[in-house]
This record gives sequence, structure tokens and C-alpha cells, in this order.
Amino acid sequence: MSTEICYRIGCLVALDPSGQKIFGVSEFLAGLALMVLAWTTADVLYRFRIAAAPLPLRKVTFFVVAMIGILTLLTDLWRAEGWLVPKGGILTPTEWQAILGGIYIATFLTWAWYAFIRPPIYAKNNAKHFASALYEVILKGSTAELSVIADELSYSAESLVKHATDFRKTTRSEEDSASKDSKQPPVEVEAYANTLLLLIANRKFCRAIVQSSPGTALAFFQAAGKQQKYGIQIESFSKNLVSEALDYSDSFLYHETDVYESGLLGYHKPLSHAMFSDSRLVEGIGTLLTPDITGQWKWDAPKWQAYCRVVLMVFGDTINRDIWKRSSSLSTALNHIAGAVSDLHRLNEVEKYLRGQVEHEKLRVVIEFICDAVQLLNKKNIPEHLPLRISSSRRFETIYDDVARLAYSVIFSASRVKAPESLCWTIQHNYVWGELAGYKFSGPAGKVIKHKIRRLFHDELRSMDAAPNYKGASLIGYFLNVVGFLPAKYCEGHERVLKMIVRGWMKRNYSSLHLQSPKVAEACLVDGISYEPEHLRLIKTRDVGLFRKKPHIVYIQLSP
Repeated sequence: MSTEICYRIGCLVALDPSGQKIFGVSEFLAGLALMVLAWTTADVLYRFRIAAAPLPLRKVTFFVVAMIGILTLLTDLWRAEGWLVPKGGILTPTEWQAILGGIYIATFLTWAWYAFIRPPIYAKNNAKHFASALYEVILKGSTAELSVIADELSYSAESLVKHATDFRKTTRSEEDSASKDSKQPPVEVEAYANTLLLLIANRKFCRAIVQSSPGTALAFFQAAGKQQKYGIQIESFSKNLVSEALDYSDSFLYHETDVYESGLLGYHKPLSHAMFSDSRLVEGIGTLLTPDITGQWKWDAPKWQAYCRVVLMVFGDTINRDIWKRSSSLSTALNHIAGAVSDLHRLNEVEKYLRGQVEHEKLRVVIEFICDAVQLLNKKNIPEHLPLRISSSRRFETIYDDVARLAYSVIFSASRVKAPESLCWTIQHNYVWGELAGYKFSGPAGKVIKHKIRRLFHDELRSMDAAPNYKGASLIGYFLNVVGFLPAKYCEGHERVLKMIVRGWMKRNYSSLHLQSPKVAEACLVDGISYEPEHLRLIKTRDVGLFRKKPHIVYIQLSP
């Protein structure tokens, strides 16, 4: 029989210990055991999602579960002891248990919502939590965890780019109208976006993206291109990403080649296209074509080939947009490519040269790049009023001058290979001159490039007149070797002009140069060409060959 006590304000009745029970301590503990098991065995992906959620789920869950546990325990105790409760209250004991159980289930579903159903992406309401969660993972540096989170980051790429500050879009009028004191700091979501773009530039994280989550890089660069935000702080991220992609021989740079080698991906080149097909993006970021400079000295031919492939993509888009506009990123990249063959001099005095040596393969890659660039230029009409002769100030240089200087740099590197005679001829004539003066340069753009190469050599001779130097001497030796002794019937056009230039200079200056600067004069000659001071002439001896029964000697008579 139930106890009832009444007061003026109401009555109290004792709870029935045998009343209906839908959620008690036993149900709470069973559910808690399952939740603890799920939370403690969850991998890094779900822990990251929970940490990046808009709500501080860990703290909220702890206090909610603690309060529900205490209230559930008190409810069971109250009922077991038959303690008094208000009669005719707002809630019945069953409804009270249902509320506690509902809140308990809602807590679990909230975790499931953010962990499985709707993972959080970077936004205004979770910027701080997202940044803290990502910082913790990258700081820890676990390779396995970085790979997982790198893939997860792709969903937030568009949002991060959207909220990041575009530092290149501030117009001069806006700068003039806003005083220094009135400038407001960026809002929190913008500031954290800028910070995260710097955070993901971590080399280890970039390596994880390249090796296991290239789609994340694709998402970032597609978002930057789509939103035309070229001034966001992804310079370091871009530089390190390309460096890691070049270092990893199984990266997209080596697979997105052509349809014959890579199938459909080789045809579409999704990631290469997103990163390098828009010259405005490349120029805006500024570091996509400037990977680790110190590591370039260790690059082999496949790495240079991958690098040249993406530079060629930028080159093609640049000349399609505005052939008059100079690109500092592209000019820097061409300088890097020129440096790929700067170690050709190591082949000097190599007794047994084998095709396929590192230096030869890098030379082949660079020559192929130059020829491909000229072929792209051949598809464009030569601009009207294109300056063929550039002053020493280099004010009106165009992309044609950049290509000509690259070819000229390769010629200079080849000119430093002077012996033995067969190797010197193979490198200087067969591998370099045979391509740079061959049919691939017979188009309108190729003729412009050849003209500019002649002008560069002419300027080099003028510097030799003013002050003899080893660079000019090496270049003279190169052109003397490849065209200086050619029979007249084999010389026409470009080669005939160069032959006249180099022979004319040697006839006028070599005898006096040999007396004044004998070492510089010696640098003008390669193995197989000698000087007879007593007869004032140069001698080249052609060895016995398949169609030559005896050595053939050719002379060039010099002026005293």
C-alpha cells in the first residue's frame, strides 16, 4: 500500500519499487561499455573527425554521460527505497527514464553523425577545432596517420581555399583608401585558413599526399584555379609537393605521361593538368616550377624528364594566352633546365664512353624539351614587329629569347667537352648541333631561334675582342668544330653564316690571341684541331673511315 503525505502546497507519494522500468543503471552500464569500446578502438580518421567537429564533443559527452549516469543511479535508488516524490507531477517515472535514455542515445548518435554520416569540413563554426586537430596529427608525424588524414583533407580543400586570403587581389586603390591604422585583422575563419595552408606545407605531410592521396593535391589546385585565387599562401605547399613528387618515382609526375604508357590517365593528366595547365596559377603561386634547388644536382634523367614535361605544359599555355608576356616562373624554370647539362664537362677525357650515361641521358632530355618548345612555337604565327636583335639591356626580350638562351646554354655546356676527338664530335655535333640545326628548327619559329643564337654568338665574339675569356673561347671552339671545317657544298643558310663568322674571327684574331693569351687560345681548340704557329694555320685531320681510305687534312689559313 502506497504512502501519501499531503501539505498545503501538494502531496508526496512513495515510488513503487515494482513499477515499470525502461532505462536504469544496468542499461546505462551496458550502453556505456559499448560506447567506450567504440571510442577507444576507433582509428585516427574518426578521432580526427570528432576533434574537428563544431562542438567540443569529448567534453560535452563526458559531462552528459556523467550526469545521465548519476541521475539514473539516483532514480533507481529512489525507487528501490520507495522515497517520496510529488504526486501528479509534470513527468511520470517512465517518462523521466525515457528522457534520460533519449539524451543518452542522442549523445551516441551525435558522435556517429560526425564520425560516419556527415564528417566535418572546414567552416566558420569549426575553424579552431579543425586547425587544432590537423596540427596535432601533423605534429605527431605518424606516416600511417598522415596518409589517412591527407585523404580526409581533400573534402575541406575547396573551403580552405575559399576562406584563405588572396594577397595578390588587393588593388592599389584599396591600399590607398585604407589607412594603416584602420586595417582590420582577418576574421578567425580566414586567419585559421591561412595558418592551415602553411601547416600542410610540412614535407612529411606532402610526402603522404604524393604517395597515398594525390586526390588531395588535385582538390586544392582545382579549387584555386576555379576560384582564381592565385595569391593564397600555398607557395611552400606547392614547392614541397612538387619536390616530393619528383623524388617519388611512382608519383603522378611519372604516370601522367601519355596514353600509350599510362592509358586514360596519361591522356587526361588530371593532376598535372590542374597544377600546370594554367600559367596564371603557376605565375601567381610562383613556386610550382621551383622545387628543391639543392636537390637538383642529384637528379637523374627521369626526374629531369618529368620536370620538363610539366614545364612544357606551362610553356604551351603561356604562349597561347599572350606570347608577348614574360613569365618569371617560366624563365626561372628554363634556367633550371639549362643547369641540367652543366656537368657535361665530366665526360672530358673519358676513354670509353657508353651511350646511356647519366650526362648523356640528361642532355637528351634537355634537347628534346627545346625541340618540343620550338614545335609549339611553330604552331603560332610569328608576332608582328618581333625584335630579332635585343640590346644588352634585354628590355624587349620575348619567349623566343628565353628559348634561344636555353639552347645557347646547352651549346656552351657541350663546348666544354673537348676530348677525346670522337666523344667531342659525338656530343657537340651529333647530339646537340644535329638537333638544334636540324629539321625541327626549319619552321618559322625555329628560324627565329637560330637567328637569335647567331646574335648571341656574335655578341660573345665582341666580348672576346674586348677581353679574352674562357667562355667565349669554348664557344668559338664549338662552332669551329661543328661548322668551321665543313665543306662548302654541305653548308647553307644558318650553318654558312656561322661558318663565315667563326672563320672570319679566327683568321683576324687567333694569331695575336695565341701570343697574348696562350691558355685562352688553347681553349679555342678541341681535340683533333691544332695550330701551327710557324705556318699560321689551323689543321683538322679527319681519320680513316668507311668511305675514306686515308686521313684527310683540312687547313684554315690565318692572318698574321
